[in-house]
Amino acid sequence: MGLFGLFQSEEDKRAEEIRKGTVAPTRAERQKCWASRDLFYACLDKHNIIDPIKDEKAATKKCSSENAAFERDCAAQWVTYFKKWRVQDIQKKARLKELEAQGAYKMDVQTEFAPKKD
Repeated sequence: MGLFGLFQSEEDKRAEEIRKGTVAPTRAERQKCWASRDLFYACLDKHNIIDPIKDEKAATKKCSSENAAFERDCAAQWVTYFKKWRVQDIQKKARLKELEAQGAYKMDVQTEFAPKKD
């Protein structure tokens, strides 16, 4: 612990532990993370940035404050996961739209592992 570690508030210490993944976030802390994530996603959408990992320079330039809040409010592993999930979700939606344009139709499938009750 350096000199500045002596002056950290309990809230700052807790936030750092969450970022490192050494403690589990509370419901309120998760909601704060999700709100920061949503603001970051909105900024990326506004600037047509799909992959904030691959297009890190553009994402940093256009959405630096939103990214800083996202990284501050979420565990580091969550940040990476959500950035990758965003790309996969956009690709999935584009593929579904492409399939619909080709005439495919959506099938609702339910899987049940319990025997049906009569």
